Amino acid sequence: MVATLRVVLDQLVAPTEPELAEASRELTRALVLGAPSGCQVEAIAPAGGDAALSGVDGLAGVRRTPLPRRELAAALQLGVATGIGGGMIHSPSLFAPLVRHDRVHDHDQTVVTLWDLRPWESPSELPRAVAAWHKAMLKRAVKHADSVVVPTHSLAQRLLEIAPFGDRVRVIAGASPAGFSVPTDEVGRRRELGLPDGFVLLAGGTPASEALDAGLAAVAASGLDLPVVVIDVEEGHEPAVADLASAAGVPERALHVRGALDGADRAAVFGGAAVFLAPSRRAAFPWRVVDALTLGVPVVAASSAVHDEVLFDGGVLVSASGVAELSDALGAALASALASTAAAQRLGVLAGDRGRAFSWSEAADKVWMLHAEL
Repeated sequence: MVATLRVVLDQLVAPTEPELAEASRELTRALVLGAPSGCQVEAIAPAGGDAALSGVDGLAGVRRTPLPRRELAAALQLGVATGIGGGMIHSPSLFAPLVRHDRVHDHDQTVVTLWDLRPWESPSELPRAVAAWHKAMLKRAVKHADSVVVPTHSLAQRLLEIAPFGDRVRVIAGASPAGFSVPTDEVGRRRELGLPDGFVLLAGGTPASEALDAGLAAVAASGLDLPVVVIDVEEGHEPAVADLASAAGVPERALHVRGALDGADRAAVFGGAAVFLAPSRRAAFPWRVVDALTLGVPVVAASSAVHDEVLFDGGVLVSASGVAELSDALGAALASALASTAAAQRLGVLAGDRGRAFSWSEAADKVWMLHAEL
């Protein structure tokens, strides 16, 4: 008898989070490649959700829901019938049929994932409907999820302060895409993107929890005469980032703002970075910090429960209370990190060593183990 794990592959309730789509595809690929003997992987996708299946090979099948994504999201929120319940279901987000089921007799089980606690900690930064959807789905998860996956122990602890999941929380970290490496045509890719070499790299947008203002102020405070590149900026928000840079004292000529990039272009950008700066202290998995570690790029980060756990000894962690103090401390750390070639190389080696701790293959093994335990 074949055991089938059914993975929900279109969970893009917030289309501004391409990291979630990438993580879903990478985890599914790893689940297919690492399927134990007698096990297989199917996908669950809403009507018209072909984009979510792109690049995922080896699936035993695809179960289409009768509803397109928007209508399906509303149905899941209300707990009405969707036609996708039953069996072993794993969702890389909260997008799942969280309804009453019988794990003991019917062997039905549903596992969901939380990567970011912004809907609960900074809900004003999200569209009201998106924040409300996440909160409603978490309430349904409390009632019906057999397990909830989070990427760090610190997020597990914080989640238990928000919702009473008891012993149902499991920690399984994410990773950079399989094979993520600086491409051989990195120089050409950076030229196509209009980017120089040897810059300070940041990622994120203008919401307060991203702390981009503190990061840009840190670059100015460092005294480093280097270009500044900001990636993952939401389309249309480039002028707002430019305003933050101007207010922080970063010259207009030094600033380069880009949006979300595919894996190869993103790796090429990291390949040209002198250092990656992570000023945010939000309770969310730091995807770009992990990218930097994977590629051996020196990392300077604001100390937080998540950064302390993910970065650990792979970079420089900076503690401070207020925004001004954080900017000054990060600026000093940047200057120290790039004070000499030897200092930068040492941080690069530490980053690369730490980066080997993150793997989608290992994550998939833990997912299979979790469902076996359930």
